[in-house]
Amino acid sequence: MNKDNPDTMPGEEPSRWEITQAEDVFLPSVRVQISWRDVQNAVEQGAIVPTEAHALWASWATPGSPLRVKAAPDIDTHPQPLEALPQPARVHASPVFSFTNTLYYFGGMLAIGAMTLFMTLGWELFGAWGVFALALGYLVGALAVAGNLLKKGLRTPAGILATLAVCLVSLVVWSFQVGVGLWPEGGPDSYRDYHRFIDWRWLTLELATLAAAVVLLWRYKLPFMVMPVAVTLWYMNMDVAHMLMQKEGFDWEFTRDVSMVFGLVTCAIAVWVDLRTRTATEAEDRQDFAFWLYLFGAVMFWCGLSLRESESELNKFLYGLINVFLVFLGAAIGRRVFTVLGGFGVAGYLGYLAHRVFENSLLFPFALTLLGLAVVALGIWWQRNEAAIHARLASWLPAALKPLASG
Repeated sequence: MNKDNPDTMPGEEPSRWEITQAEDVFLPSVRVQISWRDVQNAVEQGAIVPTEAHALWASWATPGSPLRVKAAPDIDTHPQPLEALPQPARVHASPVFSFTNTLYYFGGMLAIGAMTLFMTLGWELFGAWGVFALALGYLVGALAVAGNLLKKGLRTPAGILATLAVCLVSLVVWSFQVGVGLWPEGGPDSYRDYHRFIDWRWLTLELATLAAAVVLLWRYKLPFMVMPVAVTLWYMNMDVAHMLMQKEGFDWEFTRDVSMVFGLVTCAIAVWVDLRTRTATEAEDRQDFAFWLYLFGAVMFWCGLSLRESESELNKFLYGLINVFLVFLGAAIGRRVFTVLGGFGVAGYLGYLAHRVFENSLLFPFALTLLGLAVVALGIWWQRNEAAIHARLASWLPAALKPLASG
């Protein structure tokens, strides 16, 4: 759906829906079959606003709804009372990547990359205060445009512009520190190194970015703005490790363990954010603000866990169990990043077992092939039964985490 189309409110003149004769279409015997595309078209033509469309479709199409057409021949023809229908999803659906949205994100990421990843040495010609003025001007301008787009109902491009403003905070802080002579000596002296080198001196930039993101998220409430927060937490985990071990030199194992800790903390923050959004009463607060935190938190934790080396068979077995837990956790709370990473971990452990059993054997390639086919078969079974698996696993969640299964 093009959720950002501002022309979805009814006009001044009566629409063809308003002048429809009730006896023609509203008889109890009349039945229609519609798809999500039909709802999208209704939004684009102004028959219904996007928020109502999402709520209606979520209640009609959720697994188990009597209104949802089943692929199997045993279609339930006995609708339940209205009170028995499943409730709408608590979290707003993510924007569909239509061609328009693809252009939005492509252009937005180009602008964000130009001011972050692809910053060139040419900017140093402006001097610290020149860079400060330019970055601050870009930041204020991005927020002004984002606010204007929000008023027009263009939430996706508004989110991209607001995200650009969050990304610019680190440049503003860096140029200010250099301008007043507070940048610590002995480290990187160019902002473009912020995205290239690990150094504890970047912590002031990261803390400022997190603080600004919290304020701007409270002001604009656009989910894509969480992306730089998740990236900053990822950067921070490496820079904190560098700060803690700067007297003893680089310690790879320590850095790996810090990544695990930061990953767990980020996932905990994601759960807290997720619970708050799913239980919120305002529609604007029920958007998926936790997606990027789950993504980066899970990756940080799983990479730190998977990079641990051990000769102990017990530790390897525990690694496999943790990944099995991640698979079921992701299925229970509807976050596939855990399921995917856990699946990789389980497949890796099973591959290790196959190698141990068939070591130096001609049967090893055949064993690995069978293992791969078994994983594919498991994926097919999982896809066919995903809704039932989710419902069963969700019932095992602690009461405090039950809202996580409602999305």
